[in-house]
Amino acid sequence: MNQKLYKPNGEVLPGMLVPEGMQRVALGVEYLGASFRGFQKQASTPDTVQARLERAISAVAAEEVTLVCAGRTDAGVSASGQVIHFDTLSSRPLKAWLQGVNTHLPDAVRVTWAMPVSFHFHARFSALSRTYHYWIQTEPVRSALFSQQLTWTGHSLDVERMQLAAESLLGEHDFSSFRAAQCQAHSPVREIQAVSFERYGNLILFRVRANAFLHHMVRNLIGSLMLVGRGLQSPSWIEQLLAARDRTLAAPTAAPWGLSLVAVEYPAAFKIPAAMDRAMFSQFCG
Repeated sequence: MNQKLYKPNGEVLPGMLVPEGMQRVALGVEYLGASFRGFQKQASTPDTVQARLERAISAVAAEEVTLVCAGRTDAGVSASGQVIHFDTLSSRPLKAWLQGVNTHLPDAVRVTWAMPVSFHFHARFSALSRTYHYWIQTEPVRSALFSQQLTWTGHSLDVERMQLAAESLLGEHDFSSFRAAQCQAHSPVREIQAVSFERYGNLILFRVRANAFLHHMVRNLIGSLMLVGRGLQSPSWIEQLLAARDRTLAAPTAAPWGLSLVAVEYPAAFKIPAAMDRAMFSQFCG
């Protein structure tokens, strides 16, 4: 097939030609979302994770590099298991893509691993699932130390009620009621594969895994689930919202603080490292 069919960072199908010397590199990335205006690069600000990463990678590659991520995160949302890939004609040892790139990054973002991958790997399209964690603090006074790593509420929340309500989300559904108005996804249908709530004293952890997520989907879900936890709505309300497919009927979008992309799963054949064990920090950043 004609070499012009190859698009940098895109899916490379059988028969496509790739420029000689081109290689695809995958990186694991973690970042503190409070320091950035979201992941996706924006013309209006340099303070996005993508902009910082592309600048750092380009400095090491000595050529302009663009990247693809497993999932775009909103302003304030953190990640301990983000995965990206980029194509480059520069030949560098893995140490350069790891330690070298990190020397060009601010403290709030770090590359955690680097590896060469085949052109059949795509950080976004090869992913089987994404897992997010959302931490909620339920105390009379908001934490001063972790005000941007936890979502705070002065109300008590019934975890059992929230778990019962969340179970109706399992499986494939139309999530229009939990989709941001500016969402650009072609379809509102997603499959939630696992969902759970856990309490750790005055902290509550919401875990959710899906094949993919819509814009603001996790924050819109937790906003409604917290109303159930407060006793202002019944657990069956979440199922009713799913059926209604009307965003205006659900609760307002919850804050981004405490939300973190913690894992992206890929087919075993790609040998992508599992998300690093950050147990010591998981209480606050996933």
